[in-house]
Amino acid sequence: MGKLEGIIKSEIVRLAKREMRKIFVPLGRDVWSLKSTVSQLRKAVLVLERFSAQRQKELGKERIPLEATPEEVKISRFSPRLIRSLRKHLGITQKELALLAGVTVGAVHQWESGMFKPGDKKKRLLVAIRKLGRREVRKLVEERGAEMVKKDVRKPRGKRTKRASRR
Repeated sequence: MGKLEGIIKSEIVRLAKREMRKIFVPLGRDVWSLKSTVSQLRKAVLVLERFSAQRQKELGKERIPLEATPEEVKISRFSPRLIRSLRKHLGITQKELALLAGVTVGAVHQWESGMFKPGDKKKRLLVAIRKLGRREVRKLVEERGAEMVKKDVRKPRGKRTKRASRR
């Protein structure tokens, strides 16, 4: 009787293993496939995160914000001497300050000579420029200069008259 029990037990075990294999082999393939997909997605996300971080870094470097809070503008003082000393401290010309502030060279000259004072919007810009260092200001001047060149190229040229062409 012991022998029969052993044979039945071994047959049950063999059939159970067979049935288990039928279920687990396809599941194993599916799990392997899913692991492969997850691995590829992780790599893709890592590449995208690196690209995004690099792009954010570049964007941060490209645009230097010219912003000042209303409180800073309110407490700031601007005399002709202070405007001139700011310009000299940053190592820029009147033309470059005019380019940064969005005004003419004559307006900067009038600010520095005391004939006129900058308006509220221009004061805000000057306070923001005051916060920057030489390198940042130089970079801004180069960017604005490039923008101005692009704008000049886009402007349509008018027809020349005989009088204008003689000069």
